[in-house]
Amino acid sequence: MLRRLYDWTLSLAARKSAEWWLAIIAFVESSIFLVPADVLFLPMALSQPKRAYRYALVATTASVLGGIAGWMLGYFAYETIAKPVLEFYGKLDEFEALRTSSGFGLILLMLVTSGLAHLPPIKVVTILSGVMQVNLLLFVVSAIVARGARFLFLAWLLRRYGEPIRHFIEKRLGLIASAAAAVLIVLYLAAHYLL
Repeated sequence: MLRRLYDWTLSLAARKSAEWWLAIIAFVESSIFLVPADVLFLPMALSQPKRAYRYALVATTASVLGGIAGWMLGYFAYETIAKPVLEFYGKLDEFEALRTSSGFGLILLMLVTSGLAHLPPIKVVTILSGVMQVNLLLFVVSAIVARGARFLFLAWLLRRYGEPIRHFIEKRLGLIASAAAAVLIVLYLAAHYLL
């Protein structure tokens, strides 16, 4: 099922309505959808490199708005909507573990790492932020920085290096972004426990 969903998302890049689909997928990815917007963003930016930054701004804006929707789900409708969604994706146990062990600083760090590297998945963190009543303005600023950095960096790579970088991104970007997120987590833990 996941592979079919991935292939369907990828097929949207060839449509005239691809930019709208990018906005829709980036929006729902941040609150309830499983497939990352990168699956659609990468082929779109490669097929029209001059529009890569425009696509990055569309994806960032829609992702931040979707993050706000996820925050609201967590804040206003955790039991009725968000909890069943997390359960459906098999993320409820992970969410509950994060919920019981997370302080404000860790949630802020997760906002950045999930925005950059999907670690943990962005939908988990947006809902968690609402449940934990993270300040909405701080949440929005963090989401803009993290998601904007991710999509604008990808746009820059694709404009500069074109098709050869696509294979590198598809195979190794998750690993590189995860390593960067791990470094941020280690720095946070070191600052929190050693200082």
